[in-house]
Amino acid sequence: MNSVPRTMVAHSSVDDSSGTADRRELVSPRHTAARPETHFRSFRNEAEFKIIVETTSMLEESGFYWGPMTVEEAHRRLKKEPLGTFLIRDSQQKDVFFTLSYKSPNGPASIRIIFQGSCFSLAGSKESFDSLFKLLEHYTSSAKKSLGQPYRRVRVQSLQELCRRQIMETCGGEKAIDSIPVIPAMKTFLRSFPYRL
Repeated sequence: MNSVPRTMVAHSSVDDSSGTADRRELVSPRHTAARPETHFRSFRNEAEFKIIVETTSMLEESGFYWGPMTVEEAHRRLKKEPLGTFLIRDSQQKDVFFTLSYKSPNGPASIRIIFQGSCFSLAGSKESFDSLFKLLEHYTSSAKKSLGQPYRRVRVQSLQELCRRQIMETCGGEKAIDSIPVIPAMKTFLRSFPYRL
């Protein structure tokens, strides 16, 4: 029987006052020396591990990922924002990686982002996506338009990021990158975050 090496999760005793006191450390099966602090649970296989690592890396670049944040803090930040404003934060539930907090017509709300079968979905939804960013694009561009603009840590984005988003919006996303008449370095930059968010 060929078994897949499991990623191990070690619990640390980090004292944390943000409401996420149970911090865990991620240990890759191949890299057991490095133990960065994170909220990750164990993974079923290497593919899931890679998806979450890539998603987290892209979230950190997005500007709207807030990491460990309590539901109260997220709702306080979104309270005076326009309808549909959203952010992603670490879930306080041990078996869930991320939570979407957003401004709904009834005020700030939060919903868990489920990661199951290498796909992302919102808790209670039957729709799933192979990328967290495709899920967010779906809800920002759907007819109901339940999500609007991300609530970013840095409110004024760089010209480079504004151009990237406009190119992705104009050209239609990731599939169109190869057809855009720009230098290879620009295509590499566009592929690093090929979403309209």
